[in-house]
Amino acid sequence: MPSSMRFNKGEKVLFLKEVGEGIVKGYDNDHFVIVEDDTGFENSYPEDQLVEIRGDQSQSIPEEVTEMAGEANAQALASNMNNEFADVIKSPGCWEVDLHTHMLMDSEKGMSSGELLNYQLAQLNRYYLKAREKHIRKLIIIHGVGQGVLKSEVRHFLEGREGVAFYDADFREYGKGATEVEIYYQ
Repeated sequence: MPSSMRFNKGEKVLFLKEVGEGIVKGYDNDHFVIVEDDTGFENSYPEDQLVEIRGDQSQSIPEEVTEMAGEANAQALASNMNNEFADVIKSPGCWEVDLHTHMLMDSEKGMSSGELLNYQLAQLNRYYLKAREKHIRKLIIIHGVGQGVLKSEVRHFLEGREGVAFYDADFREYGKGATEVEIYYQ
């Protein structure tokens, strides 16, 4: 049994370098954790690439993000996450979600590009789960053009979801910087 077990069997974790979550099945060795992902496959992950999900995932901020952001920014991040989706443009059956960091948080100070991306993906997951809960049929996810990293991650996140179709949003309205998502319910 590893001496430095950070995670317990059955605990939910979020992947830092991948989209998704999983359940801890055990340890491979001192620093590698066996995790069953949300598709049912078990893989081994470095312990430092996982974050424990405490309570409702939609309200959790990865500990590494709060540590790097500092106490003042961590409180701002928590405040942003608890605003009950006030930042989502809503119309009947459709939400428009802007994942630009300046739209999601008051300050990016002290956060690396990787931490900002992880925060954006956590927000995407939060919006997606809430949209499903509210039976929203369409999401417009604004990710911008940039180097295409966020767009790629957004689409990777959506690829593994059941009952979801996605494509480029209306070019006349969003240019190449948004993805339109249709959510189907049974």
